Amino acid sequence: MVSMTSTLCSMPGYRGAKIKVHEGLFLCGMPLVYGVETSLNRGKQVEGFVFRHASSTFSSKIVKTPRAVASYQISTAKVKAPTSTAVTYDEKMLANYVPIYVMLPLGVITVDNVFEDKDGMEKQLKELKAAGVDGVMMDVWWGIVESKGPKQYDWSAYRSLFEVIQQCGLKLQAIMSFHQCGGNVGDVVTIPIPKWVLEVGETNPDIFYTNRTGNRNNEYLTIGVDHQPLFDGRTAVEIYSDYMKSFRETMSDFLESGLIIDIEVGLGPAGELRYPSYPETQGWVFPGIGEFQCYDIYLQAEFKAAASRTGHPEWELPDNAGVYNDKPESTEFFGSNGTYLTEKGKFFLTWYSNRLLQHGDEILDEANKAFLGCKVKLAAKVSGIHWWYKADNHAAELTAGYYNLNDRDGYRPIARMLSRHHGILNFTCLEMRDSEQSADAKSGPQELVQQVLSGGWRENIEVAGENALSRYDSTAYNQILLNARPNGINKNGPPKLRMYGVTYLRLSDDLLEEKNFKIFKTFVKKMHADQAGSCLFSSEPYECAVCPYVLGLKG
Repeated sequence: MVSMTSTLCSMPGYRGAKIKVHEGLFLCGMPLVYGVETSLNRGKQVEGFVFRHASSTFSSKIVKTPRAVASYQISTAKVKAPTSTAVTYDEKMLANYVPIYVMLPLGVITVDNVFEDKDGMEKQLKELKAAGVDGVMMDVWWGIVESKGPKQYDWSAYRSLFEVIQQCGLKLQAIMSFHQCGGNVGDVVTIPIPKWVLEVGETNPDIFYTNRTGNRNNEYLTIGVDHQPLFDGRTAVEIYSDYMKSFRETMSDFLESGLIIDIEVGLGPAGELRYPSYPETQGWVFPGIGEFQCYDIYLQAEFKAAASRTGHPEWELPDNAGVYNDKPESTEFFGSNGTYLTEKGKFFLTWYSNRLLQHGDEILDEANKAFLGCKVKLAAKVSGIHWWYKADNHAAELTAGYYNLNDRDGYRPIARMLSRHHGILNFTCLEMRDSEQSADAKSGPQELVQQVLSGGWRENIEVAGENALSRYDSTAYNQILLNARPNGINKNGPPKLRMYGVTYLRLSDDLLEEKNFKIFKTFVKKMHADQAGSCLFSSEPYECAVCPYVLGLKG
């Protein structure tokens, strides 16, 4: 086990395992690193599709402005090998170490701001520590802390929980959760945004995201009010900024001690930088294409102003993009030769996605100011919208705000934005495989993960990830292992690529059940460059020269 204050981090290892990994390729022959190179020029985009092997050297053309947030860990994208001439085998393997975090239960702090089961949580945290887990991730809910009124913060329950985490010897990744809990996949409790904010919405429902038919979504404030002083004289951006500043002041001792290592900034529903395009609360069912969420009066006005500036004041927001559970081909917007391919459609999609980027950029700027001088890294989460990925229109991604097409990379600009903040790109659905998805949904989670992680690495930023659904099987763990170190173990030092860290969703009684926890502990060892070389089903090391998985784990 390595302390998280170490300057080395990476992934699983094998002593004596004979595994052949081809340069830049999976053993199945798929390219490891690919992506679309996109250059931005005053909002216009020039695309060129480029395939490259993972062994290629990528250089960012971005000149990064020095940011306030520093990190005590060196980059996991390019790790320098130890300079000592007497480097041991263990030290070489340590350079392959990837930290593992576990997401805490959504309701560990109740909606009434109470840390109820301290003894039970402490017991579970000690089990995680004994299993080799590096730390935990948890939501710090705006709807709980500032529930009493504007700037009336109560951090007491969270301080009690942080103390227990620290006593158990774990590190903490804290999420500034400005969204509602409830209404998304996996939500088992309901924690609304503060009541005093919802009361503003009773008289002005346009503070919430709105679809074309006028349905409101109150799980996150529309980015249209980012600069509208509607909340006791404050804008949404000012609310988020004040909350983070209060967190920094109240938790300064935990920040100084090194307990808190990352601050993930919630930027939308489910804490993700996206529009709430597929809400289950409004009847969405997988694999529906979702709906655009820009019909509140504020975003409508912004779009009209943008269209007028380009000489097209007659352009309106889409009215032909279908409803939540439509298939792409049933709509005029996403159909063959649809609106999304026209000048008008491209303008709208560019505006829609760029507005989301602007929101993320501004909130991360505020986070940099709030945590000035702290030894933490900022992070932002991007959703793994894998359904319709293999359709030409990528409809579900477009409605969520990711302007991603076969000849246009919608994720590289997000990585580029994060690079300005030296932020971590945290991506979901690491555990998913194409073969597990319905063919009707044209899903491509494996290719999507490759695209997003590759784009992050090519922008020279850290990338991290999560599983989208709770899984306890070796197939899911193997897929996470493969994504976390796509070129596998390097027995001579740092791997060419490895993720900053992986968060497992989530801590539960099911995870700690004996059979499930046993395989999870093996997974943790593999992520930590364990040298046993055994698979999840056998205590014997592999002797095969070529294995179906680059990390040598049978599925």
